[in-house]
Amino acid sequence: MAPNGGWLGNPLHESWLLAEANRLLDFYQYACVDPGGGFFELDSEGVPAKVPNKEIVVSARMTYTFSLAHLMGRPGAGAVADHGIRFLLERHRDPQHGGYYWTAGADRPIDSAKQGYGHAHVLLAAATAVLADRPEGDRLLQDVTEVLDRRFWSEEEGLFVEEFPRDWAGGSGYRGQNSNMHMVEGLLAAHDATGESEYLRRALSVCRRLITEKTASNDWRLAEHYTADWEIDPDYNRDDPDHLYRPYGSIVGHWLEWARLLCQAWAATGNREAWCLESARRLFRQALSDGWNVSGEGLIYTVDFQGRPLSRDRYWWTFAEALGAAAYLADVTGVAEYERWYRTFWDFTHRHVIDHRRGGWHAVLDSDNQPKSQPWSGKPDLYHALHACLLPLLPTDRGLAVSLRQGLTRSGAARGVR
Repeated sequence: MAPNGGWLGNPLHESWLLAEANRLLDFYQYACVDPGGGFFELDSEGVPAKVPNKEIVVSARMTYTFSLAHLMGRPGAGAVADHGIRFLLERHRDPQHGGYYWTAGADRPIDSAKQGYGHAHVLLAAATAVLADRPEGDRLLQDVTEVLDRRFWSEEEGLFVEEFPRDWAGGSGYRGQNSNMHMVEGLLAAHDATGESEYLRRALSVCRRLITEKTASNDWRLAEHYTADWEIDPDYNRDDPDHLYRPYGSIVGHWLEWARLLCQAWAATGNREAWCLESARRLFRQALSDGWNVSGEGLIYTVDFQGRPLSRDRYWWTFAEALGAAAYLADVTGVAEYERWYRTFWDFTHRHVIDHRRGGWHAVLDSDNQPKSQPWSGKPDLYHALHACLLPLLPTDRGLAVSLRQGLTRSGAARGVR
């Protein structure tokens, strides 16, 4: 049972989380599948945007989420995951040079760049497909791991490099934390799927370099953008502050996402790396200090390196990550404050972010917490919202896919159910 009347670990709250997860899956499961390959993005009504161009992040995240849905016991989800795996292997994968295109078209790549951010999500999708016993999961995991080994991982830097042209001839001088953060997520999932220690070693290396070295010395304000020698680039995209993937400034939601990932990394080491947990607590605290209720109710999107607001919009995924971080920290620390924040974040999300009339979650709210259509439009993402439901539902001492495979919830684990 939940301690002191809390929600986390309460079977009744777990029923609500599972219902919201299935409501989200209902919204996306059949509307998002393109019979011609890959996945449609959905507008605000849930109607597919029938365009031939498919970004790898959408392809990989949908594959991942429906592998999780299959492990939840959801009918039809396995077929959707298999549909995604085929598209990744047949249309995103470059048969000539190896690696995965950023954007696949109907019969050719539209953007043939090889992005670390995209490959991180392929790794996550592949590892989770293996745990979900999807037929082509092992093939996808082996292939993307070989690409990461050969092209993206830098043993000297202890981090992943960012991007290459199609033929791998040279690379960009840009380095980014976002792709490396998602690499940690994928590496932890691959460690769960295979038991191979190299995945975990690299995940911890990225955590140390970016968090204990770079972020701790920057007043716990996570820098997004770096030069080729991993020096912070504070002016990157100053003239494009709403760039979809690389906005100017520091993204508060990423501080919270890292807090949750550090808790997962701590668990993966058998709770041996105490710095992971302390770093998670510091990031969570700084995110609330700089981001919460500084411009009306809610968490703002970006701040500068003095913690001053830049974008005052509220993004759906920021609240999803806040929920995951609070849920994990509440469990691993036993500190009641995190449970209170968890309930506060759900109160806000339920009132403002969930679209109760049409389904899904609103992508962006303005500073008055009203939905807006820029820079994201429609209902572009299932991945973050589903995480918001599953991370608090499942035990924190193992990966999401492992918990689902074992049929465990937090309350079940507390009762010793196996």
